Amino acid sequence: MPDATPITDVSIGSEGIRLGQFLKFAGILDSGGDVKEAIIDGFVRVNDEVERRRGRQLQLGDIVTFEGRRVRVCV
Repeated sequence: MPDATPITDVSIGSEGIRLGQFLKFAGILDSGGDVKEAIIDGFVRVNDEVERRRGRQLQLGDIVTFEGRRVRVCV
């Protein structure tokens, strides 16, 4: 069954951004320390798969999920 949680579009103004940067830019997490901890602990998903690399390069259309929030990377 598909996830019914609404998706918020966040414009990054370019074609790519790293996961750690995006989590802060989108206002999902406040600090680099929080980002690192959430990713290492496996709480962040990209396109419905757990992602443990803070430096993962996100592409347009990727959907990042954390604590019930779903955010899509847009231009």
